[in-house]
Amino acid sequence: MAQRNTWQRERVREALSEARGFVSAQTLHATLREENTGIGLATVYRALAGLAAGGEADSLQSPDGENLFRACATPGHHHHLICRNCGLTVEIAATDVEQWAQRTASAHGFTRAEHIVDIFGLCAACTAARDTERAAH
Repeated sequence: MAQRNTWQRERVREALSEARGFVSAQTLHATLREENTGIGLATVYRALAGLAAGGEADSLQSPDGENLFRACATPGHHHHLICRNCGLTVEIAATDVEQWAQRTASAHGFTRAEHIVDIFGLCAACTAARDTERAAH
């Protein structure tokens, strides 16, 4: 069933586009609440799920198990490098991962295999800041 394109869904889409990196539904809802939009948390969840299903948003699970979303910059299947500290996200192609996933699935008799690969680490700026902080102590 297609989701209607309501003003609430459009505002969630805009807020997601304005967010830096991946954000939770709760974080996005807090932003919308500060703007006095009257958009409820359940509406934010529905809108984000619809945007992700329609390919307009990326969705991933954080290392803590929380669902996070961000406006999709690249259409189609892709992967991410995500800074655990500041949330900087870089979309990457991972040809080796794609080939490995298909070979592995095929070797075990699986077809129509899908996968999700996101790499969490520290970006160069956060690494430099931490190194500077450690050197100061």
